[in-house]
Amino acid sequence: MGSTKKMANIAKDLTAGTVGGAAQLIVGHPFDTIKVKLQSQPAPLPGQLPKYSGAIDAAKQTVASEGLKGLYKGMGAPLATVAAFNAVLFTVRGQMEALLRSEPGAPLTVGQQAVCGAGAGVAVSFLACPTELIKCRLQAQSALADSASSSGAVKYKGPMDVARHVLKSEGGLRGLFKGLVPTLAREVPGNAAAFGVYQAFKQYFAGGPDTSNLGSGSLLVAGGLAGASFWLAVYPTDVVKSVIQIHDYRNPKYSGTIDAFKKIYGSEGIKGLYRGFGPAMVRSVPANAACFLAYEVTRSSLG
Repeated sequence: MGSTKKMANIAKDLTAGTVGGAAQLIVGHPFDTIKVKLQSQPAPLPGQLPKYSGAIDAAKQTVASEGLKGLYKGMGAPLATVAAFNAVLFTVRGQMEALLRSEPGAPLTVGQQAVCGAGAGVAVSFLACPTELIKCRLQAQSALADSASSSGAVKYKGPMDVARHVLKSEGGLRGLFKGLVPTLAREVPGNAAAFGVYQAFKQYFAGGPDTSNLGSGSLLVAGGLAGASFWLAVYPTDVVKSVIQIHDYRNPKYSGTIDAFKKIYGSEGIKGLYRGFGPAMVRSVPANAACFLAYEVTRSSLG
């Protein structure tokens, strides 16, 4: 009986996580595209202006040259894996919740939810890394197109083309996991912060540990603030991850995560580690609000 109930809970988390992830992706992908373009544009030479002056300029140039579909470039890879990614995230979190509860149904503390988020972050990193490498390569193509370092660079036709090229020319599966260390360094503390903040605001709005009767408005606000806390906690790590994943494998600019951090900070200062922060934050609030609300509503409807 206990095993049947456990499997039923896993199935509910899988389903609700998938729905939540789809909502998050549809709402947030255009903002993510602008973020990656700003992160990946080459530093301008002395006396030259950067390709994009900011998020609005990047959006305008993208739409002008590629149409609205340019804002959704690279969406195929995360869309194909959104079910797996969010199913793993919410299912691992759910199983860790069960382990930490003193008795079935007992509410968890904010700290315990942060621990659950960190554990889920470890699990999803192994799905996020290859998916984001493919996405970032596609999103960054136009930003790198005019740089001197891009001469002879591979041009990709779509997600499968990126995957085929990496598997064939960049060390097989190892190439798809380039950037795993900064991905872990982003997902573990980021999800700890997000789930901890989500629980804290749910309890605040509910006036206590029982959050089962919260309305959609409260869940939207809590989810949006959870998403913002994710990026506030780890944004420089995301910049490092992006530049490592898109750099030329034949002539790598960075030897690793620490080297990338040092070189970006050395050449551009702290602002270099926050390129694209604006669109990331603008994206995180509505995208995560949609994700958490869709998850909660779906999970509740499943009983």
